[in-house]
Amino acid sequence: MFEAFRHFLLRKASIKSHYIPFYLKWVSDCYGYLNTPADSRLSSEQKKQFLSHMAKTHEDWQVKQADAALRLYDYFLSRESKRLSSGVPGAWKDLEKKMAEALRLRQRSLSTEKTYLMWLRSFQAFVKEKEPSKLEGRDLQDFLSHIAVEKKIAPSTQNQALNAVLFFYRHVLGKNIENELSAVRARHRRHLPVVLTFKEVQTIFDHLSGTPKLMTMLTYGCGLRLQECLRLRIKDVNLEQNNLMVRSGKGDQDRRTVLPETLKDDLIHHIGEVRTLFDRDRKENLNGVWLPGALEKKYPNAGKEWSWFWLFPSKSLSVDPRSLAVRRHHMHPGSLQTAFKVALGKAGIAKPASIHTLRHSFATHLLENGYDIRTVQELLGHKNLQTTMIYTHVTTKNILGVRSPLDR
Repeated sequence: MFEAFRHFLLRKASIKSHYIPFYLKWVSDCYGYLNTPADSRLSSEQKKQFLSHMAKTHEDWQVKQADAALRLYDYFLSRESKRLSSGVPGAWKDLEKKMAEALRLRQRSLSTEKTYLMWLRSFQAFVKEKEPSKLEGRDLQDFLSHIAVEKKIAPSTQNQALNAVLFFYRHVLGKNIENELSAVRARHRRHLPVVLTFKEVQTIFDHLSGTPKLMTMLTYGCGLRLQECLRLRIKDVNLEQNNLMVRSGKGDQDRRTVLPETLKDDLIHHIGEVRTLFDRDRKENLNGVWLPGALEKKYPNAGKEWSWFWLFPSKSLSVDPRSLAVRRHHMHPGSLQTAFKVALGKAGIAKPASIHTLRHSFATHLLENGYDIRTVQELLGHKNLQTTMIYTHVTTKNILGVRSPLDR
């Protein structure tokens, strides 16, 4: 069994060869300590018992390595065992509908609903349509290990899958399995964000025109995410106080950010054009724009008010995927992304930049201009300061103003 595990570590887990003997040793020591057959899967309590015993005589890094080895071995055993398919696709389809209903009841966004349902289908394919009532925490544990080891996904993607299937267990199956999980975790690799120089940003602007240019400049000038820019309403722009309100951003948080003075005239002209489109929609008595949460039920006519109209509305009407109502939505993200990519190519910039790169550049350039990290954190809407600190690694200036003692 251990020889097969050795090959698994080398081929699938991508463990470096000089570490493999240590992984084998920790697994062998654990099963010897627990006096358990090597082909049986351990419970979380058994693993904790061994790791607590090991911590008394070993370094912390060795205990962590042993924990990783046991997680990999548990997944290895799950691959070796045969799974039985119960062939009950109808039951899974009903559960998928209940999952969508549970997400809408908790007012999750449409993008979250699509992502969670995608992970549910992946989980269903992994367990081979096993009877849903027989699902256990170990099934999710094996699934998470599978996508980490076989698919080589990023830690953030694995966390997304974990949240999606946990939501399914908790709100659809009515099971709390968080204490049963001991999956192989995806390796965390820190990647520095791609950042454009100020000249590169200006060059990209020069190759854009019209609404895409205004949206791109607003994204950079306010430090917005793509969806935050698309979802702006008329009432979110405060031209008098030079600020922009971002509502229901990442984590469903509201925040206020700076509005560039140089965009005021362009915004006034753009809002005038949008007003013409709004008046035409009202004249044709179209359905109002989409409203978040229960606002549409509480205020049925609010969607037809000017203040709630999109700052960047789509030129064509579309069907709401949930209510099936025909209404005007905001611009499609693909239109702005395509315009940005074309401008990037015309500017001759070889960096793998995207619209989100403008947000990274906004933060980096503020730090280079001497603004403190807390101010940048608030403008970006980061909960954790450590998230903002990543930009200190890509600044071209010494933002701390530290002077080497050698210079004295």
